[in-house]
Amino acid sequence: MTTTGMLHSWDLSTGVDGPGTRFVAFLAGCPLRCLYCHNPDTWSMRHGRPCSADEIVREAGKCTGFIRAAGGGATISGGEPLLQPALTGELLHRFKQELGLHTALDTSGYLGARASDALLADADLVLLDVKSWDRTLYRHLTGRELAPTLAFARRLADLGTEVWVRFVLVPHLTDPAENVEGVAAFAASLGNVTRVDVLPFHRLGAPKWRALDLDFPLAGTPVPTPEQTAEARAVFTAHGLYAV
Repeated sequence: MTTTGMLHSWDLSTGVDGPGTRFVAFLAGCPLRCLYCHNPDTWSMRHGRPCSADEIVREAGKCTGFIRAAGGGATISGGEPLLQPALTGELLHRFKQELGLHTALDTSGYLGARASDALLADADLVLLDVKSWDRTLYRHLTGRELAPTLAFARRLADLGTEVWVRFVLVPHLTDPAENVEGVAAFAASLGNVTRVDVLPFHRLGAPKWRALDLDFPLAGTPVPTPEQTAEARAVFTAHGLYAV
């Protein structure tokens, strides 16, 4: 029997959810409350709709010819997909085995303990959000602890799973030199990180906060300049990492 769960939406994307053009399934629900979240409408399960793995695989199947031609694959994102590990695991397996697609898991790693080795074996790539190296700042940013993400990252390294690290650069928040240096040194120590995405903070999700009657906490925070973003990328590059 197919697994069912709560789906927020699905889309086709290029360049931001793994290599090539990708079918991306956004699952509903997330335990983190990131101050800069641009999709707060994915936090709650009630903002999703009941959906089966069969339905999602069927939608992805309609695009496989185009996806393969574009050197892409399929990504499970959210929200936090590991909040629904059964659905995530079945989707990764079927995308890989039935559709023959490159697979990616987009996660904060906070719920990494819920991912079985079988689930991870079906993930060709993990997009891992390491939001801060400073533990106090991580708690302030997300409302949760950093340790589970670090443990999950080390587990992926032990498994030899390819990882792209994602780091959001927020002026006056995540940009202190020691914080960027800490994330860079940790990523470099793993041995399986093939790319780092330094993502400039933006306020494009602010209307979604307002639609949910929530105050966007970083409404007055400036976006980083190109020079600030380049400086952060240079820190990762100095550790031998490919940073974009």
